[in-house]
Amino acid sequence: MQDMTLWLGLAGSIVAVLAMYAGYLLFKLYQQNARHKAFLERTNLQQAEKIQERNSNIMESVLIIAEAGKQDQCDMSEVAIRLYKLMEVLQGDRQVDFASQYPAMNELYHVVKDMPRGDARKALQKKERMELDLRRMKAEARLLADIKCELDVVLTLKAGITPSVY
Repeated sequence: MQDMTLWLGLAGSIVAVLAMYAGYLLFKLYQQNARHKAFLERTNLQQAEKIQERNSNIMESVLIIAEAGKQDQCDMSEVAIRLYKLMEVLQGDRQVDFASQYPAMNELYHVVKDMPRGDARKALQKKERMELDLRRMKAEARLLADIKCELDVVLTLKAGITPSVY
């Protein structure tokens, strides 16, 4: 009987030690999960800040281009191309559905997007260049008033821009 009591005591001690070790491991797991959750929150916050900073830089460029277009400092086709390309990379709450919000600029963009530029344009025959120029100028003339109105809309976004730190 004493033998049995000794074995039961020893078994009980082993179970108690294992239970304490399991509790210790559970506590460590809780701490690890808490650290991981805090890390994820910090990472998400940093990512959101970087997206906001990137969007702010992009919007500064968008406003400069829109202002230049409004003041006729560059061709409307150039404005449409640049604004389309910049606004399509905005992220988060600044994402833009360019086709629905700026239909005239979107239409002009789709007219001129595949037209050759730079050296590719120089390599074209004079007649081909003139045909492309005519097509571009007709689209610009037809859409000019609507694009000017859309540029006014773009320039109203200025109030929502926080300047980036240089």
